[in-house]
Amino acid sequence: MSQKRIAIFGSTGSIGKQTLEVIAANPDLFVAEILTAHSNESLLIEQALQFEPNIVVIGEIGKYAIVKKALEGKPIKVFAGEEALEQVAAMDCYDFMMAGIVGFAGLKPGDRWAVCAPRWQQALEDGAACGVV
Repeated sequence: MSQKRIAIFGSTGSIGKQTLEVIAANPDLFVAEILTAHSNESLLIEQALQFEPNIVVIGEIGKYAIVKKALEGKPIKVFAGEEALEQVAAMDCYDFMMAGIVGFAGLKPGDRWAVCAPRWQQALEDGAACGVV
């Protein structure tokens, strides 16, 4: 069985941290592909250095330079802002999304994920998505 690539939207919150604990305990099953945080750049950097995802997104644009510099020399793409969060959610580079962003802010990335038909079809086959009426 190949590793499942996990995108964690809200990796610095409690849901995201617990998801990373599961990934760390099961490296043969899961890999962190995308990590995002709204404003906790220090924890996002720490997580990125430990898990080496393909992509990280910091929501606060003003913190982009800090994250970019801290991850310099690593094969990690760094993006910033709400629009980047939506664009990354729509990418086809992960198998499952862990949506740990609370409230209205979490709706847009989830919507972007859901409109990607192949991902939805896979989630349906895996029993993780409801059918469409």
